[in-house]
Amino acid sequence: MRLLEGSTGLVVGVANHRSLAWHIASACAAAGARLVLSYQNERLGENVLRLAADLPDTLTCRCDVSSDADLSELGSFLERQVGGIDFLVHSVAWARREELQGEFLATSREGFREAHDISVYSLVALARMARPLMQARRGGSILTLSFLGSRRVFPGYNVMGAAKASLEASVRYLASDLGPDNIRVNALSAGPLRTLAASGIRGLVRMLELYRERAPLGRSPDPSEVADAALFLLSPLSRGITGEVLHVDGGYHLTGV
Repeated sequence: MRLLEGSTGLVVGVANHRSLAWHIASACAAAGARLVLSYQNERLGENVLRLAADLPDTLTCRCDVSSDADLSELGSFLERQVGGIDFLVHSVAWARREELQGEFLATSREGFREAHDISVYSLVALARMARPLMQARRGGSILTLSFLGSRRVFPGYNVMGAAKASLEASVRYLASDLGPDNIRVNALSAGPLRTLAASGIRGLVRMLELYRERAPLGRSPDPSEVADAALFLLSPLSRGITGEVLHVDGGYHLTGV
């Protein structure tokens, strides 16, 4: 189905072919969207440029989301190259490896600040940058990626759990601010997957085992299932939905034991 025919979107956070951002970008391209993929630095840019070559008419641009100057340049690039955007995918999360070990109590002040700056504030900054570009299209959809660690304790998730809780609160406040512009803001809370971002979590293997044991569907989701849910939230099919966190986790979030 060409749900995004004629639309243009920005995808932030593609690292390699296993990234959820890449699976979402591929699904959007297959649904007819023209894409702009941003990358943090030249090292990651090599992967993104190779992947972008597989998608028709896809543009790329460097942007470190912790830099206001880079975000401003990204906005100018989008205005020059595509004029406006219809959707934004935010798939950015980072914490120091040492903050994902031991007790959450030991989280450093700087580690806490960095995790929230990159994983949460970047959504706010990107939404602010994207607002006029979406106003030019009379509305749009913003999507970010979360995890159940925002609401429950997963050993080894630590400061990222606090960051994801802040991210989900930010979704609600942004949805309220941007609703009058017909801009929707939602989050997908996916089950654990073997991605580059997840590789720093020491408890990942145990998480995957728990989902197989306890999720009603008996498994963690396939990346294609997350991408399909993202496509729904980015498309006109979800035009009445904003401020929501949609779980794509085989039903694990509803279990009590």
